[in-house]
Formats: sequence, structure tokens, C-alpha cells
Amino acid sequence: MLFIVALSALGLGTGCASDYVARTASARSAYQSSDYPRALRELDGEQKEAPERDQLLLLLDKGMVLHAAGQWEESTQVLAQADDLSSQLDITSVSEEAGVLLSNERRRAYRGEDFEKLMISVLQALNYAELGRDEDALVEVRRVNERIEKMITEEKKPYEQLAIARYLGGVLYEDQKEWDSAFIDYMKAYELEPRLGGLVEPLLRLAKKTGRDDAYATLSQKFPDVAHDALAPGDGQLVVVVEAGLSPEKQRASRDYGDSGDLIEVPVYRDRGGTPPVRVSVEGKAERAVTVTSLSRVAQVHLNDRIGRMLAKQLAGAVAKAGVAAGVGALTKSKELGVLAFLVLNAGNQPDLRSWLSLPAEFQVARFRLPPGKHTVQVDAPGRPTTHLVEVRPGRVEVLVVRSY
Repeated sequence: MLFIVALSALGLGTGCASDYVARTASARSAYQSSDYPRALRELDGEQKEAPERDQLLLLLDKGMVLHAAGQWEESTQVLAQADDLSSQLDITSVSEEAGVLLSNERRRAYRGEDFEKLMISVLQALNYAELGRDEDALVEVRRVNERIEKMITEEKKPYEQLAIARYLGGVLYEDQKEWDSAFIDYMKAYELEPRLGGLVEPLLRLAKKTGRDDAYATLSQKFPDVAHDALAPGDGQLVVVVEAGLSPEKQRASRDYGDSGDLIEVPVYRDRGGTPPVRVSVEGKAERAVTVTSLSRVAQVHLNDRIGRMLAKQLAGAVAKAGVAAGVGALTKSKELGVLAFLVLNAGNQPDLRSWLSLPAEFQVARFRLPPGKHTVQVDAPGRPTTHLVEVRPGRVEVLVVRSY
């Protein structure tokens, strides 16, 4: 009987009390209501009690809440801690992996999905852009591009670069008057997401400015209605980045693998409602924000890539549990206890449903050409419009980041 008690503790010790998603539900509710002070208080309280395996998620969520609250400097500090911890956790612990085989994925430290690691740098770039630190922002954009290029070329993963990182790179280079680099990043964003609509305006303008006649002719034919006159000496620009909707969440799903039947379970992403386009207005000028990157789609691609490895690991776990159960049966000379041990171990065979749930579902962008000075920006998200004051400088490209639910 002692065997069964021990096995029960190992196999079933992953209930609601240890479930990060359940424990932080109240903090997420406050965050999604824009009550950022309460969300931060609850996350701080959770951090004091949470096990080490959830520390990365706490840093990610706290960094995102600070980012949404407009506390850009504080957000950069927390996300930098998350980035460092993520790098440390990428070094796999052999002892931890052995424990996972006999229990389930929830026992291991959360390392983050590939796209979540990339999102750290995207948010950092936006933080720095809001702080007016273009060079630091460009460092983060380049990190995103280099990281994902490594995943694609060296790790042979079926990913593609992130259009939002490329478009933001174009914005930052344009602000620095590095016209060729700006054109290259805008063009890459367009290749990744051809449905940019009016957001191709700087691509047309810079193709003409940099003497790329063939590209300009092709783009002009594709977008005959997009005005792209050269900027007047005193003109400024405003790029509004709307982080819209709620990122997808993981749910459990059974997969048949060989003869194992329903014993093998893996997570799948499910959307949390639609993300309607947001309308942005600046003193009489109105634009519908265009979706540049959908994290719902990116998340699914990244998760699907590792489903095979997850199934293989789950199968190895099932084999390991069968071995333990056989040992219990032999030691106790009871076939029934062996079967019971196997059932107890597999009762805890739950997929890891943790994820960075405070991320948005989409990055939407709207842009305006404006005279220098202070301007009032109205962001009309369904049910929750917000107003923002920005100052546009002559010859510069200002970035405004808004969180919308």
C-alpha cells in the first residue's frame, strides 16, 4: 500500500493548487480590465509563493502588465530578467527530464514556446521605441530576426520571420533616416504579410527615394490608390501599434500514438474570441488599424512543430510508467497492484497548459502624416475607447503603443 501512496503523490500531485493558470486567474482578470495596479499586486503576491518552475511565466506576465500600463522602463527591466532566465532554462536538466517521464510536463520548469521567446524582444523593442531609444529598439529587432533565422536555418524549424518585427525595424530605420535599411525591412514585412493595405505607403515612398525603379514600378501597379508623396520638410509621422485581443490558450487534446490509445495527451491552442479591427483617429483623420502579425497563427505553427517530439516523450513516459508498475506488481506479488500502479501513474498524465496568456492576439498598426506639435489620438476598440496625447516632431516618426482588449 505504501507503494500506491507514493505513486499517487507522484502521479496526482499536479492539481489546481500547483496550476499557474488557475492561480493567476484573478490577476489576468484585473489586467484585462486595465486595472494594472491590482494585477501587479496580485502577481507580486504570487511570486512570493510560486514554485521555481513558474518563475519565467511570472516575469513574462509582469513585464507585459508593466508594458500595457505604459511603465516602459520598468517593463524593460523585468523582461530582461525573463530573457536571462529563459536562456538559463534552455539548458535541459537530466534529473528534471527523468522526473517528467514518471509524472507529467507540469513538473518541469516552464521554458516558454519559441514564439514567446521572440515576443520578449518584440516587446522590448516597443518599450525602447516609446522611450525614444531607437538604437536599443533596433538591437532588439535584430535579435528577433537573428533568433528566428537560426531556428529556421540551423534547427530546421518550419517558421517564418515576424512581420511586426520587420515593420517596426522599417519604422525605426526611417526615423534614423537610414532609407535603404528602412526600405529593406518594410519590403520584408510586406513579403511576410501582403495584406498591409495603406501601410505600404512608406515602401512606395522609399522605393522612389532610393532609386529602386523596378520595385517602385511593381508596387505602384499593385497599389495605385495609395498616396505616397514625398514628405514636406516640416512633416512628422505617427505610427500607432495596437496590441489587440487575447492570445490563444492551451487546452488538452488526446492523440492516438501507436497502440497507446488515449494515454497520450498534448496541448493545442484555442483562440479566445475574435479580434475585431481597431479604428484610430487623429483630429479628423481616421484609419482602420491593419493586422501585421497574428499571434494566434504563429503560436499554432510553433506548437505544431514540436507535437511529434511531445508525443515521443509521452510515449517514453508511458513505457517508463509501465516498467515501474511491473516492478510494483513483481515486488508485491500482486498483478492487481501492478495494474493499479500503472493506472495511478497515468492518471496524472496531463499536458502542460501553461502559456504567456497576457500577450495580445494580434499586432495591428495604423499610421499618419501629421504637422509638428501635440495631437490627440482616439483608439476605438470595441467597448473600450481610449484617448492618448502624443507630440509629433518635424522629420521624425513617433511610435505610440496601445493595449486593447
